[in-house]
Amino acid sequence: MVITYKNLHKLVFPVFLLESGNWDTSDGLLFIDGEVLDDKNQIGKTLGARRVQTPHKNLCILKRMVSNPNGLIKQRTKYFIDNAGRPFIYEKTLMLPLKYLKINKVVKKDTAALIWVKGHNSPFTIPRPPETGYTWAGLLHVKGLPWMLYEYSEKKLKDTRRKV
Repeated sequence: MVITYKNLHKLVFPVFLLESGNWDTSDGLLFIDGEVLDDKNQIGKTLGARRVQTPHKNLCILKRMVSNPNGLIKQRTKYFIDNAGRPFIYEKTLMLPLKYLKINKVVKKDTAALIWVKGHNSPFTIPRPPETGYTWAGLLHVKGLPWMLYEYSEKKLKDTRRKV
């Protein structure tokens, strides 16, 4: 399955980075380079729940995890598996402008934070507020509208482009 920025909503996060795209399915087992990646014969809704229960000893080690779409876009590799156990290729297909806007207000909530930037009326929901001193937000824009919070900065950086 090939995923682009347009269908990131189909993924179940977190996703895990894979060494290669050489995966194969047989009898409910998902293999990558001869090692077991997922065992769909086990009960469980998540990849981790099934991996814990599998009797197979040659499990592929998942070294790195990405917890959100922003982290996925920043990766250099293109092979992943989502938490539902679906391997996919993330294909970067479009160059988007990255514009730096002044952070107007940050409101801390119980489990998240809201951040407002200059020139944009709706807040962005983030898992935690930016560290002290970061007063600029780099936002990816699609068709002229802010789409995703990409990074923070201590000073206004030059507007650039990123391939997503």
